[in-house]
Amino acid sequence: MESFFNTVRVVPLNHYIMLSCILFSIGVIGVLIRRNAIVIFMSVELMLNAVNLLLAVFSVYRGDASGQVFVFFIMALAAAEVAIGLAIIVMIYRNTSSIDTNVLNKLKW
Repeated sequence: MESFFNTVRVVPLNHYIMLSCILFSIGVIGVLIRRNAIVIFMSVELMLNAVNLLLAVFSVYRGDASGQVFVFFIMALAAAEVAIGLAIIVMIYRNTSSIDTNVLNKLKW
């Protein structure tokens, strides 16, 4: 396990930050552009994983485990979000026979 921490420290911190920014940007673009509810949920998960990557890397670079604890809680939150989100998508599909978010204008007044 110690070799993993040494490997993480060999790669400069800027590379991890840039990778996380790219992943987060792809997630934001996916949420803003796509209309499929499943793709939107996948984009939200991508953004959460980008944050998890940064928290884990900063935790290793600083030498404390608090970032890894936050990663654990964010993963638990993401699992709950997926379960509830997929249940909502199933209910929307049953009512509208589509998971396109443009069809959801029936929820408006």
